Amino acid sequence: MAHIHELFDFVVEAFIVFNKRVLLIRHKKLDMWLPVGGHVELDEDPEEALYREIKEECGLEIEIVGDKPNFSSAGTKFLYAPTFLDVHKFSDTHKHIGLTYYAVAKTDKFIFNLEEHKDIRWFSEEELDNPDLGLSPAIKFYAKESFKIVKK
Repeated sequence: MAHIHELFDFVVEAFIVFNKRVLLIRHKKLDMWLPVGGHVELDEDPEEALYREIKEECGLEIEIVGDKPNFSSAGTKFLYAPTFLDVHKFSDTHKHIGLTYYAVAKTDKFIFNLEEHKDIRWFSEEELDNPDLGLSPAIKFYAKESFKIVKK
């Protein structure tokens, strides 16, 4: 989707783990390895955006790692809190406020979204150290944290 705001947009990302491997996509436009994710649209909250992006980009059924209150309150929707928040430069004039989540996949059978990805793969912790991947330090950090946060 196009940028909503001139200076900042909110984006969600999910580091999805299955059987001690983390899922990354090779983004077609940016030509880099990233987690599944994207913009939070004007008509959705971060949790809705997260589930939509996961469905569109890989089709996996997941469980978000984290807690939220197990009760209801009229007019309030409780959301999973992101594990990490950051602000990162998208261009010289635009930044993203990133909400980073961790999730466990129910299977390793993903959908390859040819419109958005050059590649999609599961990576072991050791494979993340391969310099040929060209992972940004932040993506490598978040991906490696997935093995500590998700212990399945």
